[in-house]
Amino acid sequence: MGLSISKVHDLMNEALNYRAARQDMIAGNIANADTPFYRPKDIRFEETLAQKSAHIFNDKSQTLPMAKTNAMHMDASSIPSDLKPTIFFRDGHMARNDGNSVDLDVETTEMSKNSIMYNAIIAANKKGTGIYKSVIDASAKIS
Repeated sequence: MGLSISKVHDLMNEALNYRAARQDMIAGNIANADTPFYRPKDIRFEETLAQKSAHIFNDKSQTLPMAKTNAMHMDASSIPSDLKPTIFFRDGHMARNDGNSVDLDVETTEMSKNSIMYNAIIAANKKGTGIYKSVIDASAKIS
């Protein structure tokens, strides 16, 4: 593990990895637009990031406490679950005669939305690290 600038920095890196994986998956859907019986795939990772964020910042507000009906019952484990992003088939679009259900309009829209989110995370990451860089530069001038 390298230098950690802040707790948010690790979460942003994880979000970038998921966004990159989603971009690859959408690109695969577009590449298979003419493959017979191909069903478009997508990845859901928002719940995973929300849980990791709650774990990093010790936010227990979204945790439902487990009821104990007997004082002898053990306490619920506080170890976060191994929640992973889920890959699913994006259905709901009419399949063509060859059984392929890739809709290029949907795929390009999803790719654009994903690219915007990826670039927003990059911009926020640069702004955050820029603050630390300016502090380092300013302290170097004082010496």
